Amino acid sequence: MSSQHAAGPPTSMPPRSQQLGFLAAIVGMFMAVLDIQIVASSLNEVQAGVAASRSEISWVQTSYLIAEIVMIPLAGTLSRVLSTRTALVISCGGFTLASIGCALSTSLSMLIVMRVLQGFLGGALIPLTQAVSFGIFPRNRMGSVQAVMGLVATLAPSIGPTLGGYVTEHLSWHWLFLLNVPPGLLACWVMWRNLDIDKREQGALGNLDYWGLIFMALFLGALEFVLEQGNDDGWFGDRMIFWMAVVSGVSCVLFLWRAFTAENPIVDLRLFRFFNFSVGTLIIFVLGVALYGLVYLTPLFFGTIRDYPSVDIGEVMFVTGAAMFVAAPLLGRFGDRVSHRTLILVGLVMVATGTIMNANLTAQSGFHEFLWPQIIRGVGMIACIIPASRITIGILPANKIGEGAGMFSLMRNLGGAVGLAMIDTILDMRDHYHWQQLIPAVNDGRQAVLERISQYEQMFQGVTADPHTSAIQLLARNVNIQAQVLAYNDIFLWMGLLYILLIPLALIIRSPSRA
Repeated sequence: MSSQHAAGPPTSMPPRSQQLGFLAAIVGMFMAVLDIQIVASSLNEVQAGVAASRSEISWVQTSYLIAEIVMIPLAGTLSRVLSTRTALVISCGGFTLASIGCALSTSLSMLIVMRVLQGFLGGALIPLTQAVSFGIFPRNRMGSVQAVMGLVATLAPSIGPTLGGYVTEHLSWHWLFLLNVPPGLLACWVMWRNLDIDKREQGALGNLDYWGLIFMALFLGALEFVLEQGNDDGWFGDRMIFWMAVVSGVSCVLFLWRAFTAENPIVDLRLFRFFNFSVGTLIIFVLGVALYGLVYLTPLFFGTIRDYPSVDIGEVMFVTGAAMFVAAPLLGRFGDRVSHRTLILVGLVMVATGTIMNANLTAQSGFHEFLWPQIIRGVGMIACIIPASRITIGILPANKIGEGAGMFSLMRNLGGAVGLAMIDTILDMRDHYHWQQLIPAVNDGRQAVLERISQYEQMFQGVTADPHTSAIQLLARNVNIQAQVLAYNDIFLWMGLLYILLIPLALIIRSPSRA
């Protein structure tokens, strides 16, 4: 990444000023990751504020994710063209200004434009901060450094919906975005003063592969659109989804062609010739499914099955964040003493175990049923992410760290996008399957069914004009809830098995010297 470290990785700790600049970059990264999820629990309030329909408001999320996923792999190129310090300050400053624009938006179209800018500029903060960590810290301190990075990457999406719900309830939805302004401006100032660690490459802008940039943007942008909107719109039965999938497929082929034929490709896919880089990106892709998928699945269960308010859901989700917060510094210290292979292996086993532990839920499952599974998953996630970043990015040449960090972040986010699309689709399919299995057993030929209907009729006596119809509706609702619970159990079980299948990858990771 940096010309000053072109000869090899640093061998001593950076001065305090650079450490302070790195801390400011961490703050920027935290805001960028947090804003993916912070509006998730407040979409109803935002919808009312900009007079949008139910189907339109989802674009507040989708537009951010599409813009972010396009920018992430460009971060390495951006640092070469502008220098790392300038790229960080422009990204953080632009993200902060776009946040003000989001808060001041009076229409859906204006809010979507601001969210695109916010996602695009904020997307660079994640890989650039990762690249800075490998550019200024010695390898024997990377355990602790990557523990902080892993904590930010996992904690921010975990607390996002809870924090968003709290802010909206006590202030207004505008403050979801205005919260970014003070730390954003402070981070820009601190980074500009303390992170002058490299210079821009002369002629980098003139050598930019513009066709590769266009093809990559179309490929990733259309792919993210398909994954985000596919389940809601009926996948390829919808013409828009179908044609966006075609655009993504064609652009992918053209992007790969440019990546391997252009003299200076926009993204250097030759990085995958490094064995550990290939294994690490595959691991982080599947971990992205857990990181974003489980953060989505748990609140969804409590919101739809238990009718928990956002504050109570936040208390449940806080367990994962607390487990990560406590485990990160401890695992950071272990990361410099235990092999990366061992840490990833233990982490995958813990994530798989914690996920499968939630595969026997009932309609009455609550905080206590999720307590230990979340603790085990949270610790396991940190145990995987810390060494995964080190074996993926740490083995790269100094001038390739920026691009490697971008690819690492991209694969994590793509894993999350694929995971969310997969979860939504499978939940619908399994819910329908279990409904079809349960409903034949609910007939008036069974004494238990007749007794339950009679019990419900007595409940509605004097409350509704037609107690029998109300009793039948309540019975149908309860059967539907049972079908949904069984669908959640299927998802938790299958996701746990997915991480078990990933364990052999941890066994083939090479030591840093061999890599």
